[in-house]
Amino acid sequence: MSRPTASAAPAADAVGPLAQAILEGSPKAVARAMSLVENSAPESEALLDAIFGKRPPAPRVGVTGPPGAGKSTLVAEYARLLRSKDVQVGVVAVDPTSPFTGGAILGDRVRMGEHATDPLVFIRSMATRGSLGGLAARTGDLCEILDGWGSRTTLIETVGVGQSELDVAEAADTVAVVLTPESGDAIQALKAGLMEIADVIVLNKADHAGADAMEAALRSSLAFRPAGSWKPPIVRTIATERKGVEAMHEALLKHREHIATPSIATEIRRAKTRLRLRNAVREGLWNAWLSGPAFDKALEEAADRVLRGEVSPHRAARDLTERIARQSKD
Repeated sequence: MSRPTASAAPAADAVGPLAQAILEGSPKAVARAMSLVENSAPESEALLDAIFGKRPPAPRVGVTGPPGAGKSTLVAEYARLLRSKDVQVGVVAVDPTSPFTGGAILGDRVRMGEHATDPLVFIRSMATRGSLGGLAARTGDLCEILDGWGSRTTLIETVGVGQSELDVAEAADTVAVVLTPESGDAIQALKAGLMEIADVIVLNKADHAGADAMEAALRSSLAFRPAGSWKPPIVRTIATERKGVEAMHEALLKHREHIATPSIATEIRRAKTRLRLRNAVREGLWNAWLSGPAFDKALEEAADRVLRGEVSPHRAARDLTERIARQSKD
């Protein structure tokens, strides 16, 4: 068995009070811990180790779908419903990062402002910060901090663009895909990969024209699901009028009961754990190998060779990959 390094104990001692404050339900401690994790602070790993498994993990509900579907409003209303049932709620809203400034809009705090004074609702908007997928790589870690804080249901809202609509399946136990009558042909949603990850389909803005046709198209596309697999229910909502939110809640609970079946639960947990470990290792290797003066210099040299016409971009990239692989063996 490997022994902890000399630096491991001091790191654990340093985060002890912060971890204890999180377990005692301090929102300030939660916010501080999340900042450490998002910034990849040296003590963040010890902190996560200190709180992992101290409380039962909260069910995680991912909410995704195309922009303009009303996801933020729906999440706010669902949080309201859960609080009416005395459920402590955590929310992680992932916003896109500007490729120019590195900043993010973080607009969900504005939409969910009504929950700001509720001590049993914790909302964190975070930027993707150039993660390899649209969903920020640290989302799972933030959910674990919310577990330690005492969240009984954690909601994860994605940016609703590109790969994030698929990445949410990695972090969530149940995925609600939000569409509207204006979302377009259900077959286009199928091509985008939304239908494959949907555990519950929410047809929001159901009072708009075309709702019946959209629901019929969705049901038709669901007919292609393999026999015996989970068939996502379709729930109509009008989030701005607080209609259908209870029905969505019931649909989410039914899926939670489905995946609680021992054989299914074991398979899902193992698959998600393997995927999370793979992504964590990938991010670690990325940070270790591709962010530093040595790689920057090698990258500039490779770019010069391409510009001089000595090698193709494909060959230059392959050379860099082989160089990294050699360094990993040393």
